[in-house]
Amino acid sequence: MFPKLDPLLHSELRLAVMSILAGVESADFTYLKTQTGATAGNLSVQLEKLTAADYITVEKGFKGRKPCTTCRITPAGLEAFNTYIQALQAYLPTAQK
Repeated sequence: MFPKLDPLLHSELRLAVMSILAGVESADFTYLKTQTGATAGNLSVQLEKLTAADYITVEKGFKGRKPCTTCRITPAGLEAFNTYIQALQAYLPTAQK
């Protein structure tokens, strides 16, 4: 029997964001937008969903006079991401594990 996959992380864009944030201390909105190829509106919506689940934190501030939105993965988010990856590996053929 296959393990359940977290539906929140099963979205391509949310999974991409979590993959990026799992490997860095933080990332700003512009970087996430560039790396994922998402529109600003779609990325904003997906960040809100991840924030509501306590998978990431979002801090709004300024760099000089420019607004800056910085995202970080939370411990709960990192745990959910790792659990998702482990569950996903169960779907792979034995030779690829």
